[in-house]
Amino acid sequence: MARQLNMDTMWQNFWKEEYLREKMLRCEWYRKYGSMVKAKQKAKAAARLPLRLPTLYPKAPLSPPPAPKSAPSKAPSLVPEAPFEAEMYPVPPATRALLYEGISHDFQGRYHYLNTRKLDMPETRYLFPITTNFTYGWQLGPPVKQELVSCKMCRTESFFRKNGAFALLDPRDLAL
Repeated sequence: MARQLNMDTMWQNFWKEEYLREKMLRCEWYRKYGSMVKAKQKAKAAARLPLRLPTLYPKAPLSPPPAPKSAPSKAPSLVPEAPFEAEMYPVPPATRALLYEGISHDFQGRYHYLNTRKLDMPETRYLFPITTNFTYGWQLGPPVKQELVSCKMCRTESFFRKNGAFALLDPRDLAL
């Protein structure tokens, strides 16, 4: 079934005028508000950029002991020394070598390297606590396992509900 197009000269002129009117409205709007929209877009793009915080350096020792006068002094260098920016101790070569052995899909390579680094205490990896959360576990030492001393009756009483859901205890249900 074909669609009928009731298009005569009058309708064609109507749609032509409507199209031109829409086009003129868009141009007027862009001329009026275009600069504000661009400014808002730039402001939003600037707000999306990540905030860059300054690097905190570790506190230097108060003052080194005075050097003996007989020692020859080093000539001053023309290049100023760069500030200390490392946050972590260098990785031992044996651990770094794990990166290049195999692939992560086979639990080797980066996967094995990261798991090995995770086992090290933070004090052996970082020079100083970087975040405030580090202070909770800093120099805590190895975890200490404590043996839980409990008797069979204590476990049975604490395991089952007191409301009678297990009125008759089956020996297979007991936590031994």
